[in-house]
Amino acid sequence: MDQNNKNPNNLTDAELEGAKAVITRISKAYATKVVGQDELRLCMLVALIAGGHVLLESVPGLAKTLAAKTIAEAANGSFSRIQCTPDLLPSDIIGTQIFNYNSNSFETKIGPVHANFVLLDEINRSSAKTQSAMLEAMQEHQVSVGGVMYKMPEPFVVLATQNPIEQEGTYELPEAQLDRFLLKEIIGYPTRNDELQILNYTLNGNTTGKLADDQKVAIEDVKKLQGLCKRIAVDDSIKNYIVNIITASRNPRELIDASLARYVEYGVSPRGAIALMQVAQAIALIEGRTYVIPDDVKRLRYAALRHRIILNFEAAADEVHPEAIIDAIFNKIQTP
Repeated sequence: MDQNNKNPNNLTDAELEGAKAVITRISKAYATKVVGQDELRLCMLVALIAGGHVLLESVPGLAKTLAAKTIAEAANGSFSRIQCTPDLLPSDIIGTQIFNYNSNSFETKIGPVHANFVLLDEINRSSAKTQSAMLEAMQEHQVSVGGVMYKMPEPFVVLATQNPIEQEGTYELPEAQLDRFLLKEIIGYPTRNDELQILNYTLNGNTTGKLADDQKVAIEDVKKLQGLCKRIAVDDSIKNYIVNIITASRNPRELIDASLARYVEYGVSPRGAIALMQVAQAIALIEGRTYVIPDDVKRLRYAALRHRIILNFEAAADEVHPEAIIDAIFNKIQTP
């Protein structure tokens, strides 16, 4: 990478130090309540810094809700939890108009989506109509209630969870909505030592206690992080690297082994290329750099791309997962 292109936006050492202090404080606050789950912590931090949304998938009881609440509390932002059910209506999320008999007029009641951090618990239990009500909010950061547009508070991060083991009474998320999530993280079971630590945290009340003021940051600090992230330099060689990866996902037969390529139905959209770049910028900032390196692109490649590579029914039958396709593509694309 050209040395002159590492810091074209003139990020100062003081700005990097300030960002490091904010990120460290949020990370430490996370560790006071959540045991392990370092990959989840990184995904949430990246989404917070890049201004994106996260889809979390795991079996029940793996601290998804606790992690979301802790990040929201550490960032000093408003938090809203929506428990998705099949009978949940769009108006239950975005808001509705209620007739006031005293004033003989309609009044707007804003829904729970109007918060800095919104947890959509078991999003795949809500109907397609209700899921679609989130699209405008997630993409445009605004919703329409009674013909009036209401802006979301900034920062605005949606953390949605889904349970992969229960299919009855669920509605699979459409590809259009999946693409709105910056990252999709799949959470596994904790290690034996982590599980012992979870028991200790529970006995000591760590999971239920409030964070102290010196463990939190100001919501304005989060906005500054997002501004700094946009100023992280991305060299032309890194942009070409990302484009080569995305293009390969759409034409896998030209690059990877045919035995794997035959499972790919659709490749990654242009939104996925943008997401991969924004994720790399956020990781560079977390690492204290003013520029992106290839390892930043690789770091969260599964979380950034696994929900954007659509596999066919044959892949499901043969138990082939998107991660195998992603690895095959990254192994073939030359690193700058």
